[in-house]
Amino acid sequence: MYVFTYLANKADSDSNASIVTQIDLCKAEDQCAPVQHLTPCCCVVPSAKGRRWIELAVEEQRAYVMRLLDALEVTDRDKRLKVARAILYLAQGVFDECDTEVDVLHWSRHNVFLLYDMGIFTALLELLSMEIDNSQACSSAVRKPAISLADSTELRVLLSIMYLMVETIRVQTEDDRPEWKAARETFKNELGSPLYNGEPFALLLFTMVTKFCSMNAPHFPMKKVLLLLWKTILFTLGGFEELQEMKVRGRERLNLPPLPEDSIKVVRAMRAASPPASAMELIEQQQQQKRGRRSRRPLVKQDSLDTYNERDPFKNDDARDEEEDPEDTDSGIEGEVDPLDRDVIIQPPPPPPPLRPPTERVNFPKGLPWAPKVREKDIEHFLETSRNKFIGFTLGNDTETLVGLPRPIHESVKTLKQHKYVSIAEVQIKREDELQQCPLTLQLWSRFNHFICVSHILCCVLCQIALLKLLLAAAPTSKAKTDSINILADVLPEEMPITVLQSMKLGIDVNRHKEIIVKAISALLLLLLKHFKLNHIYQFEIVSQHLVFANCIPLILKFFNQNIMSYISAKNSICVLDFPHCVVHEMPELTAESLEAGDSNQFCWRNLFSCINLLRILNKLTKWKHSRTMMLVVFKSAPILKRALKVKQAMMQLYVLKLLKIQTKYLGRQWRKSNMKTMSAIYQKVRHRLNDDWAYGNDIDARPWDFQAEECALRESIEKFNSRRYDRNKNGDFTPVDNCLQSVLGQRVELPEDFHYSYEMWLEREVFSQPIQWEGLLQNP
Repeated sequence: MYVFTYLANKADSDSNASIVTQIDLCKAEDQCAPVQHLTPCCCVVPSAKGRRWIELAVEEQRAYVMRLLDALEVTDRDKRLKVARAILYLAQGVFDECDTEVDVLHWSRHNVFLLYDMGIFTALLELLSMEIDNSQACSSAVRKPAISLADSTELRVLLSIMYLMVETIRVQTEDDRPEWKAARETFKNELGSPLYNGEPFALLLFTMVTKFCSMNAPHFPMKKVLLLLWKTILFTLGGFEELQEMKVRGRERLNLPPLPEDSIKVVRAMRAASPPASAMELIEQQQQQKRGRRSRRPLVKQDSLDTYNERDPFKNDDARDEEEDPEDTDSGIEGEVDPLDRDVIIQPPPPPPPLRPPTERVNFPKGLPWAPKVREKDIEHFLETSRNKFIGFTLGNDTETLVGLPRPIHESVKTLKQHKYVSIAEVQIKREDELQQCPLTLQLWSRFNHFICVSHILCCVLCQIALLKLLLAAAPTSKAKTDSINILADVLPEEMPITVLQSMKLGIDVNRHKEIIVKAISALLLLLLKHFKLNHIYQFEIVSQHLVFANCIPLILKFFNQNIMSYISAKNSICVLDFPHCVVHEMPELTAESLEAGDSNQFCWRNLFSCINLLRILNKLTKWKHSRTMMLVVFKSAPILKRALKVKQAMMQLYVLKLLKIQTKYLGRQWRKSNMKTMSAIYQKVRHRLNDDWAYGNDIDARPWDFQAEECALRESIEKFNSRRYDRNKNGDFTPVDNCLQSVLGQRVELPEDFHYSYEMWLEREVFSQPIQWEGLLQNP
């Protein structure tokens, strides 16, 4: 047996805490989440005559993996854990034998596909099910006053291996072998099919989340569970690009016009806008105006912000950012230089470039980024208003008859119809209304559109309350309470740190731990909402209503009610402990100064990703829902969202402006008058609805007395959908009666488990002892 020493010992030999490492191989929305190393140990892997793993032939490697697979079935818990750690070492790329980080990643990918081909994932799943059902460990954890890393060692080893396998196989590379591509499709189908104890793998992970939040298993490592759950859903159902392709194919099946643009490409091409001026900037600008020092260069601020945005997109906010910004006068503020940028602009300028025409220097976009849209309801409302005005009566839902209307109205209707957009959701709602009216004559449209396991995941809707509990516990603005759930069970060591350096490292680890939980939950909720909406609109409404009733809207607003710039620019990571850097290179000595300085990144992609996800969830919950939009107004979200505009990132600004747009009609004329820069940004970046007077507040749908009726009607439609789709008992009146004797006698009847013990007594009591009136059968009733 060849012993591979876990080199993480020399990375942190004086700390009892778990070693913090990261694997950030991807970026943007599918960014690979960090994986936490285990406590330093020795991993035993068999070898032949002392040769290294990378020197062995594939057949020899397969033979060793088979021996490890057999050793996983031993009854000794310590031996099983030792073998599982050896498998984890293989999945991490046998870093003891690699000289560069590229080699570690190469061998990690090679070993993961080898482990999957040998059936390691199925064996690990059986061990994971055993650990979940281990009532002794659960009861012991419930009784303990403080839970630490030692209580979840086996679970963390298993989840780490499974996460590495799911994430490595999920990500495609250009040099993938043909057998790897086939294995990816097979693994994807396995994870999405009810092959594991009659249920998909994601459902098992959802069960772990609910057990943890119900305090029945407080030792579960929630960070790893949530990361594995997110990547499993991402792998089996698909990410945002796959969703876009599914949406295009779905519109083709319904004979709908193609999408006017690719939303992913449009958002990626957007540029960040100048944030609203703060109170300090306005005061300083007024003082300069009084001293007669008005700026003579009206384009300096915008150009400097764009240049600064490329160099240093995020800077820490000052204390003044916590106050509400009374942005809003246009009195020459565009000509002032942003105080945050003065240290950049005042530096000696480079040699001036050759003179160019002003039209080339200022690259304004050609037109608006989004094509305008119009709903069928908007056209009907426009024609109803026009007919009442010019004719004196209406024609209901008729959008074709234009007799009696003046020529400009004809042109307006023509323009509206050119930009008419019919969504898949509108088609589904219309179809459901028709099925509700004619349930017998129309064919039931109950076929799922693009994935199978959604019906199983739909059973886990209540699990979202548990996810919101975890999100609340991990939010930076949450206060520690004695009765709240403990999300730090898989990050706190058995013995608390005794030195300043150890305390700083643990503090960074705890903050990073919370950030990862927020990232995983936000990505998971957004992904499920988008898939549910594409699959069927009422499935999406079911999930949305549960989230709204669980106070998801105020929870997200509470999350953003902080110094968002400080959160975006947080430095809760230690570069020298990143994986695989920490196991390939020599570890420098860590000091309190180096930990306090943090990394060289000027913003945290993880936190920015979480913020964008939460904003998108909030948009999905409130879009076209006036009652929920009023919740944003009641909870005073406008100043909170306006502070989030200070983050100079185009995608985040877009979703903040969307949330501000839907509530401007309720905020009053004075707010709109004093926030004209924000209104201009909405006009420039958010999609236009041609006859939506959001900037004036005259929308007829904004009447407050319609809110309650809207929510009640939605709830009624959801209940009808659930009753027709999922409740077989309530639709018994419409079920055809089977009069065929052979088919009735051939039906399988479910009998209780103990029936075969007492069926002889049942026959004697119910059949043999009862007199039968044979003559009565011959009589004509």
